[in-house]
Amino acid sequence: MGSVPVGRKKRADATGGPQTFRSPTALVVWWVWLLFAAANLVDLAIQGRDHLSLVAAAILVLATGIAYVTAQRPRIIADTSGITIVNPLRDHHIGWAGVTKVDVADLLRVHYRGQDREKVIYSWAVHYSRRRKLIAENRARRTAARVSSGRRSAFGTFGLESYGSGRRDPGYGNPPASEGTSAAEAEAERIVRVLNEYATTARAETVWAEGTVAIAGAPDSDREMDSDREMDSDRDIEPVLDGAVDSRVAGWLEPLTSTWSTRALLALILPALILLIVALV
Repeated sequence: MGSVPVGRKKRADATGGPQTFRSPTALVVWWVWLLFAAANLVDLAIQGRDHLSLVAAAILVLATGIAYVTAQRPRIIADTSGITIVNPLRDHHIGWAGVTKVDVADLLRVHYRGQDREKVIYSWAVHYSRRRKLIAENRARRTAARVSSGRRSAFGTFGLESYGSGRRDPGYGNPPASEGTSAAEAEAERIVRVLNEYATTARAETVWAEGTVAIAGAPDSDREMDSDREMDSDRDIEPVLDGAVDSRVAGWLEPLTSTWSTRALLALILPALILLIVALV
């Protein structure tokens, strides 16, 4: 019937449950704005008595809806069945078997290949500055070059190291070029590695599971020579095996589904309507 591939149980134990990836900076911005908006709304409710205060309150509510959509909502949820990309207005879910690659440009990108199409889904939750990474790498290379040239020129005519200047090369103690990456870029690259591991493992297990189903359903001439009791027993086991494999693979094989978020749309539309009504009254 086949055997469980090495690492399957370890991977299942390691994942444990869904993993959520999001921008901590965006989350801080959301909470700071929420506290700011709440304090101002309370102040307007206590002291505001004119039409301008009402308009200001409506603007604060609309800005809070925008902050919710752009800062609080975006995230990536990875579980054993697939990946969910929560963007400001839309949610995308893909089974792991359909994910061909995860990489970063300015945003994290999930490459999907279905039966009839290929598509790239961008995630607002993970930002990646290629320009900042390039600057950091160039700075690290220049530092390494200064360190190397400083060591070669630090010895005088008599082969003794020159200490007279009292200056220390600023490059000492700095990381090498391979480490010249900011914390945000390093975290984005870590998330990409984790998601690619999910996808690679799921694709390998899908191939194994589909092969197991084929082997379980294949005719066996030797089995036909066995007794009727043994044949009946095998027939009882095969549906159970097929059902277990199908349920395990079902989540991995889910196609790309994209849906509009009703909550996000309401968070923008309702405050906008309120502001319009207040401004026109």
